[in-house]
Amino acid sequence: MNSRGLRVLSGFLAAVALVLAVALGAAYVMRGTSQGLMANQPKQETFAEPGSVPIGGKFSLVDHTGETVTNDDFAGKLRLVFFGFTNCPDICPTTLAEIARTIELLMDDADAVEYLFVSLDPERDTPAVMAEYVKAFDERITGLTGTVDQVDAMAGTYRVAYEKVGMDGEAYQGSGDYLVSHQGNTYLMSRSGEYLTHFSYGTAPEEMAETLREAIARFGGAGGEI
Repeated sequence: MNSRGLRVLSGFLAAVALVLAVALGAAYVMRGTSQGLMANQPKQETFAEPGSVPIGGKFSLVDHTGETVTNDDFAGKLRLVFFGFTNCPDICPTTLAEIARTIELLMDDADAVEYLFVSLDPERDTPAVMAEYVKAFDERITGLTGTVDQVDAMAGTYRVAYEKVGMDGEAYQGSGDYLVSHQGNTYLMSRSGEYLTHFSYGTAPEEMAETLREAIARFGGAGGEI
């Protein structure tokens, strides 16, 4: 194989390795407890080149005001995207509180970013439920829900695995209350919705704010370069 072919192959393998690291390194499984455990992997040291990692993509969901929104409705700003559900006992409210603190730390730079909380429990998380939930953290956080198929489609593009489990952490039997076992990464996406980096559960707001400022400087905020 010539040198150009080796470079192409090397780049492809690096992208595949990054996808696997994101998909596997971030998962927590809520089995045995109502909270679950999170694999605390460090965030990447550098940003991925937009378009080089196949995470993220087009979607159509409903925001917490009841309006249908797509990926294009958030074009022009960086996006911080977290998947969870409003009945989550600790991981989701903790992460949203950390995102709210990050917004405060960013101050004037906060407007360069969209903050999206995507429900993985659309059967219970209606727009009205999402509206009440997100406003408890920061009014700049947008709650997104939709049909089961719509949520499945977006979760798939972000490589987010999730499933219903019983309150005892065992497999859900189809009746009674339940939790949702899911990954806990928070994704930073470009102004066109391409993967830049991710934050593992427990990342300090100060670290997220610093990384977001670096991303704004490099990739642009509202009105900047993608």
